[in-house]
Amino acid sequence: MKKAFYLFVGVIFFYFQSGAGIRSETFEYKEGNQVLEGQVFFDDEWKEPRAGVLLVHQWMGPTQHERAVAEKIVKKGYTAFVADIYGKGIRPKSPKEAGRLAGGFKSDLELYRSRLKAGLDAFGRTKKVDSKRIVIAGYCFGGTGALEAARAGLPVVAAVSFHGGLATSDPNKTQNVKAKLLILHGAVDPSVPQKEVDTFFQEMNRAKADYQFIAYSGAVHAFTQKDAGDDVKKGAAYNEAADRRSWEAFSNFLQETLVNVSSSVK
Repeated sequence: MKKAFYLFVGVIFFYFQSGAGIRSETFEYKEGNQVLEGQVFFDDEWKEPRAGVLLVHQWMGPTQHERAVAEKIVKKGYTAFVADIYGKGIRPKSPKEAGRLAGGFKSDLELYRSRLKAGLDAFGRTKKVDSKRIVIAGYCFGGTGALEAARAGLPVVAAVSFHGGLATSDPNKTQNVKAKLLILHGAVDPSVPQKEVDTFFQEMNRAKADYQFIAYSGAVHAFTQKDAGDDVKKGAAYNEAADRRSWEAFSNFLQETLVNVSSSVK
């Protein structure tokens, strides 16, 4: 993996989110020469660092969806961080542009992993999180990223993919995955064919990974995204049951990995 340079440029602004005590700070950090913009969420009444969740955005970049999820995570007692993979001010304006941006990182996993590590480093430097107890989670493109963080051995105790891609450039290189994995999958997602699922199972079994794979019947791609609409024929659609059930599974997984079990990150 190429070496990256990480630097806090400074806090840009502070503001209170909806909900008693929930606060967020937005700041710049760097990977190489690229300026990125992250946002950390926490409860203003907390006096000590908390276990945390780093959220990796879907292909449209950080949106209100990720910020809303971050607030829900804080309400459960964890610090949350919305990372930036694309770069400050680099936000696609159309699905076509999003596909081009996301595709560039999927074809350059070294760069993707470097941006993920930059986000983890930035999150730890906020002093709001116990850096030994971080789970990485993501949606769609971000779910792919969460799994890449686990494959790369980045310092996370667990990784969670919500309707993310499961493929990697060379699954045979994946060895000894230490992070626990939770894959929340649409059972009829056309973006992730059964062959990709089978290859993922083979990869993770060979790597002796501790993983859970939950497939939700009737769910296609983007099943947690309300703005995806409800037309499953398009291959991406919101599914209320899958959204609710996957959140429950995620919540239980956070309890298992961040509360019930001591960190395995050294």
